[in-house]
Amino acid sequence: MDYIKGFTYGFMAPKGSYKTDMAKESLVTLANEININTVIFAVAALQDTAQSVVIDYKGEHIVDDNELIEMIRYAQSLGLDTILKPMVNVRSGTWRAHICFFDEDVPCEPKWSDWFKEYTEFQCHYAKIARQTNCKMLIVGCEMVQSEKRENEWRNVINEVRKHYDGLISYNTDKYQEDRLTWWDAVDVISSSGYYPIDDWDNQLKRIEKVVKKHCKPFFFAEAGCPSRAGASFIPYDWTKLTSVDLNEQKKYYEVMFDKVAEYPFVKGFGLWEWHNNLYKTDSAKQDDSYGVFGKPAIEVIKQEFS
Repeated sequence: MDYIKGFTYGFMAPKGSYKTDMAKESLVTLANEININTVIFAVAALQDTAQSVVIDYKGEHIVDDNELIEMIRYAQSLGLDTILKPMVNVRSGTWRAHICFFDEDVPCEPKWSDWFKEYTEFQCHYAKIARQTNCKMLIVGCEMVQSEKRENEWRNVINEVRKHYDGLISYNTDKYQEDRLTWWDAVDVISSSGYYPIDDWDNQLKRIEKVVKKHCKPFFFAEAGCPSRAGASFIPYDWTKLTSVDLNEQKKYYEVMFDKVAEYPFVKGFGLWEWHNNLYKTDSAKQDDSYGVFGKPAIEVIKQEFS
């Protein structure tokens, strides 16, 4: 697998968002501003609560198939490899890691079997789009921590997806979960969300390296990044912790992350989090506390790393 110099683009973009000139201009800016070779399209379906068994990937909250296909092909026309990452969010605001049901199916209660049936259909739908658009990789889930113990069901999801897509398949587990997953043999590429505290990268990389060596598969951080907020470098995974804007804290996090990862050649790249399909104005960057790096000092660090 080639080294992935990537960014996640357009997360939670609603229907119609990819049809705008602004969305394409943002993608062009990403391609021109940073020396990336890959863009990850993260499309977010919704279920109402963490115990709902209906997954909505057709509503107004998500880009439709035609605009997604058009944008993937537009990215490829810019010389970028593409990865498709269909994700599930919870409409009530609960983090997707907490989607969970009783261990055993119980009558009159929501069931794992019903949820996985719906989830498999959802992933197969996007597997067909990934094949149609020649995406280099399909990531069949992200940070679904409570569901990961359902090994047989996840193996079935992957088997069904392979009937529709013959490219590389990965699963994006959450931080600290890399050595807990029992079905890495079912995917082609191991990936995780690398939101590790700035002072703990060595410990975590050593731990992950053992997993990668055990399974002899390529690995990359399908997500990694840090908000531009005071204190965020020690809790980069907490998007809810609101503090003062600190652009240099974000820059320092990227510097340390890249320096530490460089010591561990098993890491084959990044899908950095994140690049907005609707960019804020350059002169607004000093007031932006998000994970975005456009117009901020961190972008120069990334450009240098990817050069």
